[in-house]
Order: sequence, then structure tokens, then C-alpha cells
Amino acid sequence: MGDTTQRVLSLLNLLQSRPVWTGAELAERLGVTTRSVRRDVERLRELGYPVRAEHGTGGGYQLGAGKALPPLLLDDEEAVAVAVSLRLAAGGTVAGLGEAAVRSLAKLDQVLPARLRSEVKGVIEATVSLDSPVTAVDADVLVALARAIRTPERATFDYTKADGERRERRVEPYRLVAAGRRWYLMAWDLDRDDWRTFRLDRMAAARGTGWRFRQRDAPDAVEYVRASITQAPYQFVARVRIAAPAEEVAARVPSTMAVVESDGDGHSVLTAGADNLDYIAYHVVRLGWPVTVLDPPELRDAMRALGERLTAAGA
Repeated sequence: MGDTTQRVLSLLNLLQSRPVWTGAELAERLGVTTRSVRRDVERLRELGYPVRAEHGTGGGYQLGAGKALPPLLLDDEEAVAVAVSLRLAAGGTVAGLGEAAVRSLAKLDQVLPARLRSEVKGVIEATVSLDSPVTAVDADVLVALARAIRTPERATFDYTKADGERRERRVEPYRLVAAGRRWYLMAWDLDRDDWRTFRLDRMAAARGTGWRFRQRDAPDAVEYVRASITQAPYQFVARVRIAAPAEEVAARVPSTMAVVESDGDGHSVLTAGADNLDYIAYHVVRLGWPVTVLDPPELRDAMRALGERLTAAGA
């Protein structure tokens, strides 16, 4: 049985390595008869691999595309190449692939031998990107959290706050969200008994605890993280009504800076946080559309003062 399994895996590896093989070529490479090759092909089909057999000149066995993606068989070099590519994509070097790359990397890392894992780490450490589009995140942190989310299991990590305080946090991880230049974790904080958002670039030593949990009813992860990073950390939360459709405003305002919602009749409402109202006034004015301040009232004073300074500068 062991020899048969090994031979079937070897056959799969050959079929993945080039488009078409004749029965005689496969028999020679595997050291068996063409009849054995036919039996092994049937075993692969039973496992879900769509192996096609074409007769005549130029025909042979070919591994085709099925309705579902069957498991891939990778040799050491291929596994390292895929893992390195996924880690780079997870870091944001491939636009739009970050979250899918993290999920795939978590699956691959779970079965990757230790010797190959260290090889992947060596390649990553030797690779740098010019003007990286994201804040650096330890790929091991990404993988550990993605795996804990898939299980799901509670996780712990060391977290450094903005003021430099560092302490261990215990969470039930829910979602990883890529926003702008950073990765965030939305999780249920076990010590604070509430939902929280954590920046991954401030984490270290993330690990699953093996303690499984039943997932709670949760808010929408994207909206929760957006609100957390655009409003919650700041002293002021401003709301202004803009005389422009929401889609046009959103196209000019990064989602990590503000929340833009439609307000009907070609208008929209922008909500943003800041510790300095002058900062909000400047960015609202530079959008170029007529605006109405909804709150706080102090923003009107900041807008008026900005207008006076611009008028004086142009005199």
C-alpha cells in the first residue's frame, strides 16, 4: 500500500510538471507497466484530480482544470517560491492580494517543514523593497493570527501602545483588515470585555493558545476598523456636509482618514477625527467643494480663521 501511495504521488508530480505525458513515458519514469499507470490515473480521478486521456498522435495523459481546485503537490523549491511570494504579497507588494495571501500563507505554513520555513525566512530577510507601500509587519504575526482566526482559537501577543507602554493582550481574533498602509486585527479583548482594533506593526510574539471559542455576534469588520482608525483615537470628531456625491468625495479621501456617506440630492457627509481642528479645516477646504459644518461648532471657527489667513496671504 505504501509503494502504491508513493507511486501515485510521483505520478501526480509528473503530471503537474508538464502539459502532456504518454503512457509509455510515465511507465518508464515510474518503473511500472502502462497498465499500472492506467490504474494509478483512475486513483487520481477518484481523489478529484481531473486527468484527461487523449488517444492518437500527440495524445497522452494531461492534468486538466476541474470545478474545484485539488491539492497541489510541490517540491521543496516550489514550496519555498510560493511561500516567499505569498509573504511579499501579504506585505502589500501586490495590490489587492494582501488578505487572500495571508489566508493562503496560513494554510501553507501549517504544513511547511521546519527546514523549509527557515529557508523562506532567510529569503525574506535578504529581500528589501524600495518605497514599500505598507508599514512593515512581521509575517510570522500575520500567519499566527490568520491561523487562530481559521481555527478559531484564542490568541495572545505583546502589544506596544502609542505611548510606548508594552503589555500582553489576550483576544478572540475575528478578522484581519488591510487599510491603507497598515494591517489591523479586529478582536474581542478578553481583559476589556469589548471589541478592539490592534495595529499589527505594534505586535510581537503572536501565538495561538489552543483554547477554542464560539464566535460572537460581531459588527462588520471593515466598518468597525474604519471607524476605529478615523475617529476613536482623536480628541475631535468632525462631521461636514459636502456638496458633491459620496463616490466623488470618497475617490479623493483615503478610507483611512475619513468615512464618507451619501446624504441624498448629490450631497455627502464626511466624518473624520483629529487632535487639531485646523488640520480638518485645511483638508476639507482643499477638496474644493462647498461645505457645511455639522459639528463640532468649533470647526466653524477654525474654518473662518483659515479663510482669513488665506485671504491675508493673497493680499
